[in-house]
Parts: sequence; structure tokens; C-alpha cells
Amino acid sequence: MSSVSAPRHAFRFGADTLEIGIMALLLVASFSFFALMAPGFLSAVNVRSMAVQLPELGLLSLAMLVPIISGGLNLAVTFTANIAGLTTAWLVQNALGDAGVLGIVAGIGAGLAVGSAAGLLIGVIVARVGAHPILVSLGAMIFLQGLGEFLTRGGGISGMPAGFQWLGSGTLIGIPIPMLIFLLTAGGLAYFMQFTRTGFSIHMIGSNLRATEYSGIDVRRVLIVLYTLSGLLAAIAGMVMLARFNSVRVGHGESYLLITVLACFLAGANPFGGFGRVLPLVLGLMSLQVIASGMNLMGASQHLATAVWGAFLIVVMTLRMPFLKRS
Repeated sequence: MSSVSAPRHAFRFGADTLEIGIMALLLVASFSFFALMAPGFLSAVNVRSMAVQLPELGLLSLAMLVPIISGGLNLAVTFTANIAGLTTAWLVQNALGDAGVLGIVAGIGAGLAVGSAAGLLIGVIVARVGAHPILVSLGAMIFLQGLGEFLTRGGGISGMPAGFQWLGSGTLIGIPIPMLIFLLTAGGLAYFMQFTRTGFSIHMIGSNLRATEYSGIDVRRVLIVLYTLSGLLAAIAGMVMLARFNSVRVGHGESYLLITVLACFLAGANPFGGFGRVLPLVLGLMSLQVIASGMNLMGASQHLATAVWGAFLIVVMTLRMPFLKRS
């Protein structure tokens, strides 16, 4: 008989407050620093640029967060995003090219389905075979990369209809569409993880797999659902990247992979599973984007910005550990 109670009681509220407070403080500090030091940082152009650039990394980080909370990892998130984007781009340009808006909607639906299927494949193997998620997702990453290279012959697809490009460059009530997509997705995921039985079960699996099995939770089903969800989130990132760049190839966003893991740990996700929240992750991603944009305006190289991101992670860990040891 299941011992699962209301999901909202499963979280360490003191730790939640700490994570949110630390990330909010660092966001304010980094924003204030670059507002003073970087010329043009507060300009409307730069603020909009940050709002357009953040969602790609943000959505991929959400896709990484869910398996990390379960004690796993999904190393295939970027290639899942690219396969989903390639599917949508090919369908919209070819099979659905004459269907107008309906063709775009159908193409997006197909791309999201392909991304979900990639996550489903990983979840089924992890749940049914019992293989380690790192190995399974690594194999899936190599498979998707090779499949994409084979289908595109190492090239890409570009030239999407104006209606589709609007998803990457348009605005609604003054907010860039990519940012709206990211915020809505993050809000939906936060609700799912905190207030649904499946979200609670994902945390339980990460905390203690054996105890979760004894509690009556169908661990296999939850694993399949969470990796399918991870694939869907990655596919949404693929749609945003395709719309913003007006092109897609297998290697798009490949450099984001390790950064998504960094962002999750930066936001307080436990490397061994069981704990992680969406709001601290969103705040942490905003801080990383502020740092990248501010240093770019100050003329620093991207390599230096990456080094600062690493230092930023070390600072956050240093600030967090004394409090967590007493929690």
C-alpha cells in the first residue's frame, strides 16, 4: 500500500528559502555590478538581447534538472533538441510547406513528439533494463548525433517561414516570445514537480530508490515519465533555437551541455538526486546571462566569461555549504 502523501510536504522549506535567497542576492549583485561597470548594460537593446538569449540555455537546463533530481542525468538533451528541430524544419519546408499556419503547428507538434520519443527511449532502457542513466543517455547522444549527421549529410536546414520565425524574434505585451515560452514552461514544470504525485515520486526516487520501491510507487513508470518529460523540454528548446537562428544542424547548442549541468548544481540541485527546485535555477540562469552580457559589453572574451561562470559556481557553493551543514 502506498505511503505517498501530499507532495507539497516533501520539500525542505528551509533549504528552499536559502537557495532562493542566495540566487536572488547574487542576481541583484551581478546586475548592479554590470549596471555600473558595463556601458549600455541598462539599454533597452541589451535587456531585450538578454531576454532572447536566455531561453535556449534555460529550457535545456530544465530538461537536465528533472533527471538530476531523480539521481540520473540526460546527456542527450542538446542532440534531442537538434533532432526535434530538424524534424520540424524538414516537415515545414517539405511535406507541410503548403499548409500555412496549420503546417507550422503540425511541424512543431511532430518535433515535440520526436523529442519526447527520444526521452521515452532513454527512460524505457533505464527503467526496464536497469542500465545507468549516464551510459544510456550517452549512447542516445551518440546515436542521435550520428543519425542527424547521416540524414543531413553533415549540413543543416535553414529558411523557415516568417510565421515560424516570429516565435524566435516576435514580442507579446513587450516581452520576447522566447522568454515567454521559457517562463511558461518553467512555471508549468515547477507546478508539476511540487504539486503532483509524479513530481513527488521523482524526488523520492532521487532520495532513496529502495525506499521508494517499498512505498508502493511504480518506479519504472516514473522513470519513463521523467525521461520522456526531459525529452519534451529539450524539444521545446529545439523549437526556440530553430525559430531564433532560422536554421538548425546537429551541432547547434552542443556547448550548452556541461553548462546545463553547472546551472542545475549552481541552483542547489543535489548531484546525488532528491533535491532541486525550478525557481533557484531560473534565478541562477539569469545571473549567468547577466554575467555573459555584461562581460561582452566590457569587451571580455567568451573564454573569460566561461571562466567567470566557473568561479561564480565556486562562490555559490562556498556561500551555501555552511548553511546546509546546519540545516
